[in-house]
Amino acid sequence: MYQPSSRKEADMRLDSQVLDLETAVKDGILGGNCGVISTGFGLKKLDLKLMVEELESIDMPTVFICPISLEPMRDPVTLCTGQTYERSNIVKWFSLGHYTCPTTMQELWDDSVTPNKTLQQLIYSWFSQKYLAMKKRSEDVQGRVKEVLENLKKVKGQARVQALKELRQVVQAHGTALKTVAENGGIAFISSLLGPFTTHAVGSEVIGILVNFNLDLDSKSDLLQPAKISLIVDILNEGSIETKINCTRLIGMLMEGNDFASQNVASLSLLVGLLRNSFVNVGAVPQLVELMPGLNNECLELVLCILELLSSIPEGRLALKDCPNTIPNVVKLLMKASENCTQLALSILWSICKFAPEECASLAVDAGLAAKLLLVIQSGYDPVLKQRSAELLKLCSLNFTDNIFISKYETRASVPSSATA
Repeated sequence: MYQPSSRKEADMRLDSQVLDLETAVKDGILGGNCGVISTGFGLKKLDLKLMVEELESIDMPTVFICPISLEPMRDPVTLCTGQTYERSNIVKWFSLGHYTCPTTMQELWDDSVTPNKTLQQLIYSWFSQKYLAMKKRSEDVQGRVKEVLENLKKVKGQARVQALKELRQVVQAHGTALKTVAENGGIAFISSLLGPFTTHAVGSEVIGILVNFNLDLDSKSDLLQPAKISLIVDILNEGSIETKINCTRLIGMLMEGNDFASQNVASLSLLVGLLRNSFVNVGAVPQLVELMPGLNNECLELVLCILELLSSIPEGRLALKDCPNTIPNVVKLLMKASENCTQLALSILWSICKFAPEECASLAVDAGLAAKLLLVIQSGYDPVLKQRSAELLKLCSLNFTDNIFISKYETRASVPSSATA
């Protein structure tokens, strides 16, 4: 309920209660236009108690506040001294044996109370206007959230960053926005924007949005995918202070509950992400590379996730480049196991080839990368994955111009219709 910010403010309210109602209306204290209004809810009358509770933080006219409880009056009555109080409060005052006016401490020459219908009507009218305005703003917020969610499905690049930034600001400011996002499948959609090729600008905004929600088990499980954990850890290590805080909060949310222990791949990936420099320093990269050919799909995905995490830092990329079997072993995995393995393998190859293009391009092409990339481009895989394959093929062609195979397919790979869709 309504609470004054200080004793001094409370005293000011008590003093202002001396103003009579006619003066308050004349001076504009009640904000004008305080007559009866149409509620827009048909014949259903708005409940004053409900409106007072939902508008508790609003700055209301002081003449609406009972000097005894310092809360808004719903049934105001006036004493013979001219002072007005909430009926239940003044009745209780009398029941305690007090026959004075609580505000002026004057002895009462008449203990009767008179219902102040005019003030009651003004209070009801004022709260009704504020309440309906609040509801309209809430509806506007819901509409804006839906509009932004639809827009996010269409835009990319900086436009996507701006749309996410707007959504983050809305959900942080309005509780109704959180509900609207959840009811319209927004959590799953926003989470889907996180992946191995997501920019840090987009990822930071997505994480800033997700930390405002109470995530269910399905949402946590989705965010615990290796590729998403990798991105979260990258952003944690390289983001702004605010972003680092949000990443830490999200990681804490994902670790809550008993189900986290069963997420072996994700939990180990998270551990590697947080301690990745140590993994490089102890020489774990060559050992993991040599293990890949003999692993089953589940273990292979785990190893690829770890190597993909390590490829995001300079020390890790150098260790992967210097290992002679990294490129041949990773190239063999493209289109061989799951789509997720192909995605992780492609991310590793992109990091290494971008890191040392002249040295790695020839090794990758000799290992059969061009043919594998063309298969990915022509597959039914995710368009983003196809686009990255086309970019990697172009990178290799620019740094290995003597190869006839690359030259033959360069034009086809640079403008794949399915990859740019």
